[in-house]
Amino acid sequence: MLALTELGQRLRQERESKGLSLEDLQKLTKIQKRYLLGIEEGNYEVMPGKFYVRAFIKQYCEAIGLDTDAIFEEYKSDIPSTQTEDMPQQLSRVRSRKEIPQHTKGVSKAYDYLPTVLVVAGVVVVGIIIWVIAQNIVSDKNKEQANQEAPNSEVQQSNTQEETNETTAKNDNSKSEDEQNAADKKEKEKEKEKAAKEKAEKEKAEKEKKDSGKQEYKEVQKTGRSATYALSGTDAFNLEVTSTQADTWLDVKNGKGNAFFSSILKKGETKEFDLTKETEARVNIGYSPGVELKVNGKAVDLPFDSSKQVRQVVTIQYQPAEAQ
Repeated sequence: MLALTELGQRLRQERESKGLSLEDLQKLTKIQKRYLLGIEEGNYEVMPGKFYVRAFIKQYCEAIGLDTDAIFEEYKSDIPSTQTEDMPQQLSRVRSRKEIPQHTKGVSKAYDYLPTVLVVAGVVVVGIIIWVIAQNIVSDKNKEQANQEAPNSEVQQSNTQEETNETTAKNDNSKSEDEQNAADKKEKEKEKEKAAKEKAEKEKAEKEKKDSGKQEYKEVQKTGRSATYALSGTDAFNLEVTSTQADTWLDVKNGKGNAFFSSILKKGETKEFDLTKETEARVNIGYSPGVELKVNGKAVDLPFDSSKQVRQVVTIQYQPAEAQ
């Protein structure tokens, strides 16, 4: 087994401190486990190409919440510079062809058959002319017969068209009534749904307004990457955590250390926690960019700028209104 580089040791320690296995990191970064292991061991020879090394290290750092630029600067001696790999050139070969000699003997034979060919061609042309004349005669007879039958056909067609129009009109009237009834019914259902939705939104807005007038969420202290907040003036403690940009590690525990959730929160996923019976909750976010927090349905800001502090720990101390 290869000896770990300083960069590899740093990355492995940071990963293990977050409770992440190489399998977990593989899910977060979509990088194969053997490449992740190669980064930790400094074995860059296992990579598919030298230009992949820097890209994989960058994704590794972002997944565990490290500042990529700082890592690249601090461990630049451990990270290979980008190199351009020469592509093999393809060589083409041109095959020469020998000239094919001309045979004058076959040409002279063709002239011997020329009279016969001309006679056959003349017969074919005469046959075509006779066939065209016959087709014209038959066509004239068919037109004459069609002109004689046209009046009766037109009368029958007119009667049939009138019957068809009457039937179509009846069907259209019946269909129009059914469609109108269905449209009226659908419109009434939409109006009921709209009224019910407006009523629910109004009740929710009134409740949130009532709660927001009492609820207080204020900062108590900040140190390093951790911050403590006090939640008061409410009888509920509901927490929502949503990741909008990328997968992130999320760990939610109460004041006694009991875990409510400790796993990967996937991009676009939301987790809700009812902590009303708890007096304290600790939220450990591995990758804070794009993470949103809501307390009792109200969005609250993360304590630190996520572009500067990727990993953040938020502790919320809760005191119910009835106990105050």
